[in-house]
Amino acid sequence: MHQKNILQGIIAYPITPFDRQERVNLSLFKLLVERLVLSGAHGLAPLGSTGVLPYLTDEEKEAVAEAAIQQVNRRVPVVVGVSNLTTERTIYHARFAEKAGADAVMVIPMSYWKLTEDEIFTHYSKVAESISIPIMAYNNPATGGIDMSAALLKKLLQIPNVTMIKESTGDVQRMHYLRRELGEAVAFYNGSNPLALCAFAAGAKGWCTAASNLAPDSVLELYNAVQANDLAAARAVFDRLFALLQFIVAKGLPRTIKAGLKIQGVESGYLRSPLQPLAEADYRQLESILLGVR
Repeated sequence: MHQKNILQGIIAYPITPFDRQERVNLSLFKLLVERLVLSGAHGLAPLGSTGVLPYLTDEEKEAVAEAAIQQVNRRVPVVVGVSNLTTERTIYHARFAEKAGADAVMVIPMSYWKLTEDEIFTHYSKVAESISIPIMAYNNPATGGIDMSAALLKKLLQIPNVTMIKESTGDVQRMHYLRRELGEAVAFYNGSNPLALCAFAAGAKGWCTAASNLAPDSVLELYNAVQANDLAAARAVFDRLFALLQFIVAKGLPRTIKAGLKIQGVESGYLRSPLQPLAEADYRQLESILLGVR
């Protein structure tokens, strides 16, 4: 198994903003990317679920990937989401991302028909053979429709350039399993916001989160406290963040991050149908939550 751990720390997820006509607003997207870089994020991951990857055309995905890579300009690593229902389209986007200058790609096995473990393994193998940059295997049954077992995640890491696992099921035991089975060197990342502190305790190398859009200082403070082995400080920050982390997951990342940015006076554009803005009561609740974090 070859390991090339290029990512550590806070990997921030930008939203993909749209204009009133529901066209991708690339100029605003670049401003939001710049804001995340300046906030201190250790890496950026455009075209994740926060960036509504499945709602974009191929041309839009390419434009967003290019815009993110150009705006970041090598200041931090960029991990581009390239997932698609078919292996052929996933390979296409992975190759495009590599050529555009991405440091790594993220792949979630999206499904209409439930895929077997052999089909998932072959899917990742074919994508890996098509590019030379690292792959982050992303497990999120809530959005992809497939829950990869801990044993399958371990097997995927046998593929030479599948070097990272992003675990978003909320099952912290899988993280403990991966560390036990593969040792301290395994590069797994937490994608379940409410489990951030537990995941770091389990050995996560980083936290893939959209929360950096709304509370970048607290997110970094949590990571730094963990790095300093200051459990009391980490717990205090996590307690302060917890209501926000629960809320953005429960109400949906694209709409909650967009609303939160608006509450903070940051232009965040519009959503693409069928997504709709937060209901008024939820918007007011988010306003109240944001008063307690930064």
